[in-house]
Amino acid sequence: MNLDSLHMKLLDHLKTGVILLDSELKILFINLAAEQLFEVSGRKAIGTDLGSLLIAAEEDLREIHEALIAGTSFTKREASLVLSNGRSVELDYTVTTFRNGEGSRALIELSSLEHAYKINREESLNSAHTTTRELVRGLAHEIKNPLGGIRGAAQLLAAELPNKELGDYTNVIIEEADRLRNLVDRLVGSRKIPELAPTNIHEVLERVHSLVEAEFTDRAIQLYRDYDPSIPALPADSEQLIQATLNIVRNAVQALSSPSVDHNLGKIILRTRITRNATLNSKFHRLAANIRIIDNGPGIPEQITDTLFYPMISGRAEGTGLGLSIARDIINRHNGLIECTSRPGATCFSITLPLK
Repeated sequence: MNLDSLHMKLLDHLKTGVILLDSELKILFINLAAEQLFEVSGRKAIGTDLGSLLIAAEEDLREIHEALIAGTSFTKREASLVLSNGRSVELDYTVTTFRNGEGSRALIELSSLEHAYKINREESLNSAHTTTRELVRGLAHEIKNPLGGIRGAAQLLAAELPNKELGDYTNVIIEEADRLRNLVDRLVGSRKIPELAPTNIHEVLERVHSLVEAEFTDRAIQLYRDYDPSIPALPADSEQLIQATLNIVRNAVQALSSPSVDHNLGKIILRTRITRNATLNSKFHRLAANIRIIDNGPGIPEQITDTLFYPMISGRAEGTGLGLSIARDIINRHNGLIECTSRPGATCFSITLPLK
């Protein structure tokens, strides 16, 4: 079936999956969103039975076929379909039937519930993170004011002491006030707006790779690189991206150095790929760059997975809980998205950044 090239482009730009079937449930057309949802190329799918893309979907196929015969339409909510590769997808789909000069046709519109869930979860996390960040900034302001007063009073006291040996005590007050002020500054994080310039993401990762190798030469940890060289330059602040990525890789190294690791060789993979049809901060992008930092450490404790990127949250007793919070702030300022999935032996931090 021939489709006008403009119409095909319009359909390929939809975030909703679209499949056109003939009366025998053979695929006549499939747009890019549906290709990604079913994890199949259009060239391979067109001309094949819809059932060949699915496992144990007899009921769904029967309902579509009956609608074709009767010339009716229907919508199915929260359907669970198993793809031919064994992966399960949750979606809503609408079947609309019609007739043309070539016979009966069924137009299927597919909306991924996973995609909608990710958008809602991202918005919820961003809102909670923004609220927490403003609360911390307000608290930091209230802490720094009396700290300045304590430090100033200690300096005045040191100048009036008759015995200079007592100055050791005032020095302790001054040093501890400075240490707390620095901690508060780190907690608040930088408000510096990224200076965007065309940036090669692999140059960023190579810089991180060299820094980590220099810092942890005494650890039995191997760093692997798995790059997609086709990723073009993206608008970013390279120094800030190095900081964000370095924080995550350092966390992975520290996790692999914990006593709970049950293997002798730690592995960290730096992987880059192109992502299509990404929604970042409620904005749709046709193309995005994806960076994954994967390690085979003990995993992240389940009780902190939902608050992992909040300040002062850490799975390590000696951790400050600031590294991931800073990384999230940097990625958010780049209009990107940072996510984490974790289980024992496999933790993956995923950074997605929009491409022009």
